[in-house]
Amino acid sequence: MKALAVAAVNVRRMLRDRSNVFFVFVFPMLLILVLGVSFGGTSDLRFGVVASQVGPLGEQLVGTLRDIPDVAIERFQTEEALRTSVERGQLEAGIVIPAGYDASLRDGQDVEVRYVARRNELGLQLSETVRAAVADQGQRLRAARFFASEGEGSVEEGLSRADAIRSFLAPVEVVTTTTGKALFPAALGQFDIGASSQLLLFIFLTSLTSATALIETRRLGLSRRMFATPTSSGTIVVGEALGRFGVAMVQGLFIMLGSLLIFGVDWGQPLGAAALLVAFALVGAGAGMLMGSVLRTEQQSIGLGIFVGLGAAALGGCMVPLEFFTPTMQTVAHITPHAWAIDGYAELVRRDGTLVDVLPYLAILLAYAAVLFGLAATRLRRAITG
Repeated sequence: MKALAVAAVNVRRMLRDRSNVFFVFVFPMLLILVLGVSFGGTSDLRFGVVASQVGPLGEQLVGTLRDIPDVAIERFQTEEALRTSVERGQLEAGIVIPAGYDASLRDGQDVEVRYVARRNELGLQLSETVRAAVADQGQRLRAARFFASEGEGSVEEGLSRADAIRSFLAPVEVVTTTTGKALFPAALGQFDIGASSQLLLFIFLTSLTSATALIETRRLGLSRRMFATPTSSGTIVVGEALGRFGVAMVQGLFIMLGSLLIFGVDWGQPLGAAALLVAFALVGAGAGMLMGSVLRTEQQSIGLGIFVGLGAAALGGCMVPLEFFTPTMQTVAHITPHAWAIDGYAELVRRDGTLVDVLPYLAILLAYAAVLFGLAATRLRRAITG
């Protein structure tokens, strides 16, 4: 019971610190949102269209663009508003269809359709799609104009004849074949990858920086004063260990449940996801306790904690997916517990794994935790009894 009381005090100290409200709870959720919006793969490309008083042919062109897979069309009233949205990155690209588009084409005039995009690969790719849509309508118009120039009827009748003939023509069949295996499944949610990586990053980082509480307890002599009561050194060590674990679990559960409710993140099988969370929280708690038992000042703990926490997260694949690493770097990354935990969540989320499938990852994480807690307990016992 005394060990639980010590643990409860550590958790309350973390929750009462107002700065933790942002850095422990709000900041991780903001990063999940930013990463999902910026790099999530399930959102449609945003494409703007200015088409006011363009007539039936103009609306047909807009309809053709609207039928392009994975492209969301947004209409604008002015070209200036469209350009501003493209410049700010709110749109990938857009086109401006001038007023009177339909009438000018039927009168035999050429009409300029302006394409607006940023100078990047995505803008070039979309430009080819837009050119194909404009060229398709251009073929119909050329056929209709030829029909009218031969005295067979009006351009309107020529368009009708061209559409009727096209219905009898065999379409060109394009077969797309994908070789190899996709890095990420198509059904993967927009926020799924970012959520698991940020969960691991912040659990470990917060565990390391929260070692300041343990250092402060040692510096003020609170641990020694406990010996004035019937409290053993083992009870104190267990209580501090449970306190570090409680801090990690509070933050981990908040990120996991919050991202599930707010962003709809898929964590895979709940039992497997919870087991990985507990195992990695033990790793973070062991690392934080070891740092708190070795270092002497809070400044050292904060500086080294941020350096080690961010460095291990970057090396372990929490900032860039492990799939983007070279084979050599993937091997090096698995020096860190982060990489094993990421592999575990990938098994659950991307391959529909179960608790049984993540048992090897759990075993490795628990081995990390055992080593860290063993070293930390030995060092802390000496620090409070020496």
